[in-house]
Amino acid sequence: MIDFLAGLDWSPLWISLKTGIVAAAISFFLGIFTARKVVKAGPKVRAVVDGVLTMPLVLPPTVAGFFLLLIFSTRRPFGSMLYETFGIKVVQTWLGCVLAATVISFPLMYRNARAAFEQIDVNLVYAARTLGMSETRIFWRVIVPAAGPGIVSGTILAFARALGEYGATSMLAGNIPGKTGTISQRIAMVIQNGDYVTAGFWVLVIMAIAFVIILVMNLATGKQMKNMNRY
Repeated sequence: MIDFLAGLDWSPLWISLKTGIVAAAISFFLGIFTARKVVKAGPKVRAVVDGVLTMPLVLPPTVAGFFLLLIFSTRRPFGSMLYETFGIKVVQTWLGCVLAATVISFPLMYRNARAAFEQIDVNLVYAARTLGMSETRIFWRVIVPAAGPGIVSGTILAFARALGEYGATSMLAGNIPGKTGTISQRIAMVIQNGDYVTAGFWVLVIMAIAFVIILVMNLATGKQMKNMNRY
Protein backbone atom coordinates (compact mmCIF):
# COMPACT_ATOMS: atom_id res chain seq x y z
CA MET A 1 0.00 0.00 0.00
CA ILE A 2 2.83 2.39 0.87
CA ASP A 3 4.53 1.64 -2.44
CA PHE A 4 1.24 2.25 -4.25
CA LEU A 5 0.76 5.66 -2.61
CA ALA A 6 4.39 6.60 -3.15
CA GLY A 7 4.17 5.91 -6.86
CA LEU A 8 0.80 7.60 -7.30
CA ASP A 9 0.41 10.75 -9.34
CA TRP A 10 -1.27 13.22 -7.00
CA SER A 11 -1.75 15.96 -9.59
CA PRO A 12 -5.46 15.11 -10.18
CA LEU A 13 -6.19 15.94 -6.53
CA TRP A 14 -4.40 19.30 -6.61
CA ILE A 15 -5.89 20.24 -9.98
CA SER A 16 -9.40 19.34 -8.79
CA LEU A 17 -9.01 21.26 -5.52
CA LYS A 18 -7.63 24.36 -7.25
CA THR A 19 -10.37 24.23 -9.85
CA GLY A 20 -13.09 23.75 -7.24
CA ILE A 21 -11.87 26.62 -5.05
CA VAL A 22 -11.54 29.13 -7.90
CA ALA A 23 -14.83 28.10 -9.52
CA ALA A 24 -16.64 28.32 -6.16
CA ALA A 25 -15.17 31.79 -5.50
CA ILE A 26 -16.30 33.05 -8.91
CA SER A 27 -19.74 31.46 -8.48
CA PHE A 28 -20.05 33.02 -5.02
CA PHE A 29 -19.75 36.64 -6.11
CA LEU A 30 -21.42 36.17 -9.49
CA GLY A 31 -24.23 34.12 -7.94
CA ILE A 32 -24.97 36.68 -5.22
CA PHE A 33 -24.93 39.54 -7.73
CA THR A 34 -27.20 37.88 -10.28
CA ALA A 35 -29.55 36.46 -7.64
CA ARG A 36 -30.08 39.90 -6.15
CA LYS A 37 -30.70 41.44 -9.57
CA VAL A 38 -33.17 38.72 -10.56
CA VAL A 39 -35.10 39.01 -7.29
CA LYS A 40 -35.57 42.75 -7.90
CA ALA A 41 -36.55 42.30 -11.57
CA GLY A 42 -40.09 42.08 -12.96
CA PRO A 43 -41.91 38.73 -13.31
CA LYS A 44 -41.37 38.37 -17.07
CA VAL A 45 -37.72 39.38 -17.00
CA ARG A 46 -37.18 37.16 -13.97
CA ALA A 47 -38.68 34.15 -15.72
CA VAL A 48 -36.48 34.53 -18.80
CA VAL A 49 -33.22 35.34 -16.99
CA ASP A 50 -33.80 32.64 -14.41
CA GLY A 51 -34.33 30.10 -17.17
CA VAL A 52 -31.08 31.07 -18.89
CA LEU A 53 -29.02 31.05 -15.68
CA THR A 54 -30.45 27.73 -14.50
CA MET A 55 -30.12 25.94 -17.84
CA PRO A 56 -26.61 24.49 -17.19
CA LEU A 57 -28.11 22.70 -14.19
CA VAL A 58 -30.59 20.70 -16.25
CA LEU A 59 -28.64 20.23 -19.48
CA PRO A 60 -26.09 17.41 -19.87
CA PRO A 61 -22.61 18.76 -19.06
CA THR A 62 -21.43 17.72 -22.52
CA VAL A 63 -23.95 20.15 -24.06
CA ALA A 64 -22.52 22.99 -21.99
CA GLY A 65 -19.03 21.85 -22.99
CA PHE A 66 -20.06 21.90 -26.65
CA PHE A 67 -21.23 25.50 -26.47
CA LEU A 68 -18.13 26.55 -24.53
CA LEU A 69 -15.97 24.89 -27.16
CA LEU A 70 -17.83 26.76 -29.91
CA ILE A 71 -17.22 30.05 -28.13
CA PHE A 72 -13.62 29.68 -26.92
CA SER A 73 -12.04 27.52 -29.61
CA THR A 74 -9.19 29.35 -31.32
CA ARG A 75 -10.85 28.40 -34.60
CA ARG A 76 -13.82 30.57 -33.69
CA PRO A 77 -13.90 34.40 -33.84
CA PHE A 78 -14.14 35.09 -30.10
CA GLY A 79 -11.60 32.47 -29.06
CA SER A 80 -9.24 33.58 -31.80
CA MET A 81 -9.56 37.21 -30.70
CA LEU A 82 -8.80 36.33 -27.08
CA TYR A 83 -5.69 34.40 -28.07
CA GLU A 84 -4.32 36.83 -30.65
CA THR A 85 -5.11 40.03 -28.73
CA PHE A 86 -4.61 39.08 -25.10
CA GLY A 87 -2.73 35.78 -25.35
CA ILE A 88 -5.54 34.01 -23.48
CA LYS A 89 -6.15 30.41 -24.46
CA VAL A 90 -9.03 28.52 -22.89
CA VAL A 91 -9.13 25.21 -24.76
CA GLN A 92 -6.86 22.49 -23.28
CA THR A 93 -5.69 24.72 -20.42
CA TRP A 94 -6.36 24.92 -16.69
CA LEU A 95 -8.36 28.08 -17.39
CA GLY A 96 -10.68 25.85 -19.38
CA CYS A 97 -11.11 23.62 -16.32
CA VAL A 98 -12.09 26.62 -14.22
CA LEU A 99 -14.45 28.02 -16.84
CA ALA A 100 -16.22 24.71 -17.40
CA ALA A 101 -16.52 24.03 -13.66
CA THR A 102 -17.84 27.55 -13.03
CA VAL A 103 -20.53 27.28 -15.72
CA ILE A 104 -21.72 23.94 -14.35
CA SER A 105 -21.57 24.86 -10.65
CA PHE A 106 -22.86 28.45 -10.89
CA PRO A 107 -26.58 27.53 -11.04
CA LEU A 108 -26.33 25.82 -7.63
CA MET A 109 -24.97 28.99 -6.07
CA TYR A 110 -27.44 31.20 -7.90
CA ARG A 111 -30.51 29.12 -7.01
CA ASN A 112 -29.60 28.87 -3.33
CA ALA A 113 -28.79 32.57 -3.07
CA ARG A 114 -31.99 33.56 -4.86
CA ALA A 115 -34.13 31.34 -2.61
CA ALA A 116 -32.42 32.81 0.45
CA PHE A 117 -32.98 36.40 -0.71
CA GLU A 118 -36.65 35.74 -1.43
CA GLN A 119 -37.22 34.51 2.14
CA ILE A 120 -35.77 37.61 3.83
CA ASP A 121 -38.22 39.65 5.89
CA VAL A 122 -38.58 42.98 4.08
CA ASN A 123 -39.16 44.66 7.44
CA LEU A 124 -35.44 44.22 8.13
CA VAL A 125 -34.64 46.26 5.04
CA TYR A 126 -37.22 48.94 5.91
CA ALA A 127 -35.81 49.21 9.43
CA ALA A 128 -32.28 49.61 8.08
CA ARG A 129 -33.43 52.37 5.73
CA THR A 130 -35.07 54.29 8.57
CA LEU A 131 -31.68 54.23 10.32
CA GLY A 132 -30.13 55.98 7.31
CA MET A 133 -28.08 53.07 6.01
CA SER A 134 -27.10 53.14 2.34
CA GLU A 135 -28.40 50.44 -0.02
CA THR A 136 -24.92 48.97 -0.38
CA ARG A 137 -24.44 48.77 3.37
CA ILE A 138 -27.93 47.31 3.81
CA PHE A 139 -27.10 44.61 1.29
CA TRP A 140 -23.84 43.51 2.92
CA ARG A 141 -24.74 44.16 6.57
CA VAL A 142 -28.40 43.10 6.62
CA ILE A 143 -29.46 41.10 3.56
CA VAL A 144 -26.39 38.88 3.13
CA PRO A 145 -26.18 37.87 6.83
CA ALA A 146 -29.92 37.14 6.86
CA ALA A 147 -29.50 34.96 3.79
CA GLY A 148 -26.39 33.36 5.28
CA PRO A 149 -27.53 29.71 5.47
CA GLY A 150 -28.62 29.65 1.83
CA ILE A 151 -25.46 31.40 0.65
CA VAL A 152 -23.22 29.04 2.63
CA SER A 153 -24.97 25.94 1.34
CA GLY A 154 -24.88 27.30 -2.21
CA THR A 155 -21.15 27.99 -1.99
CA ILE A 156 -20.34 24.56 -0.62
CA LEU A 157 -22.53 22.80 -3.19
CA ALA A 158 -20.94 24.85 -5.98
CA PHE A 159 -17.49 23.79 -4.77
CA ALA A 160 -18.54 20.15 -4.61
CA ARG A 161 -20.04 20.28 -8.11
CA ALA A 162 -16.96 21.98 -9.53
CA LEU A 163 -14.70 19.45 -7.83
CA GLY A 164 -16.40 16.51 -9.52
CA GLU A 165 -17.12 18.06 -12.92
CA TYR A 166 -16.26 15.82 -15.85
CA GLY A 167 -18.32 16.27 -19.03
CA ALA A 168 -17.83 19.96 -19.85
CA THR A 169 -14.25 19.89 -18.54
CA SER A 170 -13.31 16.98 -20.79
CA MET A 171 -14.65 18.74 -23.87
CA LEU A 172 -13.17 22.16 -23.16
CA ALA A 173 -9.94 21.48 -21.26
CA GLY A 174 -9.20 17.91 -22.32
CA ASN A 175 -7.39 15.40 -20.15
CA ILE A 176 -3.75 16.46 -20.02
CA PRO A 177 -1.92 14.78 -17.09
CA GLY A 178 -0.50 17.32 -14.66
CA LYS A 179 -2.29 20.19 -16.40
CA THR A 180 -6.02 19.59 -16.85
CA GLY A 181 -6.43 16.03 -15.60
CA THR A 182 -8.90 16.14 -12.69
CA ILE A 183 -9.92 13.28 -10.40
CA SER A 184 -13.03 12.52 -12.45
CA GLN A 185 -11.01 12.39 -15.65
CA ARG A 186 -8.38 10.23 -13.98
CA ILE A 187 -11.01 7.71 -12.88
CA ALA A 188 -12.44 7.48 -16.39
CA MET A 189 -8.98 7.08 -17.94
CA VAL A 190 -7.71 4.30 -15.65
CA ILE A 191 -11.03 2.43 -15.92
CA GLN A 192 -10.54 2.32 -19.68
CA ASN A 193 -7.10 0.82 -19.05
CA GLY A 194 -8.54 -1.79 -16.69
CA ASP A 195 -6.76 -0.35 -13.64
CA TYR A 196 -9.53 -0.83 -11.08
CA VAL A 197 -7.17 -0.44 -8.12
CA THR A 198 -6.22 3.13 -9.02
CA ALA A 199 -9.80 3.93 -10.00
CA GLY A 200 -11.07 2.57 -6.69
CA PHE A 201 -8.56 4.66 -4.76
CA TRP A 202 -9.65 7.88 -6.47
CA VAL A 203 -13.30 6.94 -5.99
CA LEU A 204 -12.66 6.61 -2.25
CA VAL A 205 -10.85 9.97 -2.24
CA ILE A 206 -13.69 11.80 -3.97
CA MET A 207 -16.27 10.09 -1.72
CA ALA A 208 -14.32 11.15 1.38
CA ILE A 209 -14.13 14.73 0.14
CA ALA A 210 -17.85 14.71 -0.68
CA PHE A 211 -18.69 13.45 2.81
CA VAL A 212 -16.56 16.17 4.42
CA ILE A 213 -18.24 18.80 2.23
CA ILE A 214 -21.71 17.64 3.24
CA LEU A 215 -20.69 17.49 6.90
CA VAL A 216 -19.26 21.02 6.80
CA MET A 217 -22.38 22.31 5.05
CA ASN A 218 -24.68 20.75 7.65
CA LEU A 219 -22.60 22.06 10.54
CA ALA A 220 -22.28 25.56 9.07
CA THR A 221 -25.94 25.99 8.15
CA GLY A 222 -27.06 24.38 11.40
CA LYS A 223 -24.92 26.76 13.44
CA GLN A 224 -26.20 29.79 11.56
CA MET A 225 -29.82 28.70 11.96
CA LYS A 226 -29.23 28.18 15.68
CA ASN A 227 -27.76 31.67 16.04
CA MET A 228 -30.68 33.18 14.11
CA ASN A 229 -33.23 31.39 16.27
CA ARG A 230 -31.78 33.06 19.35
CA TYR A 231 -33.26 36.30 18.15
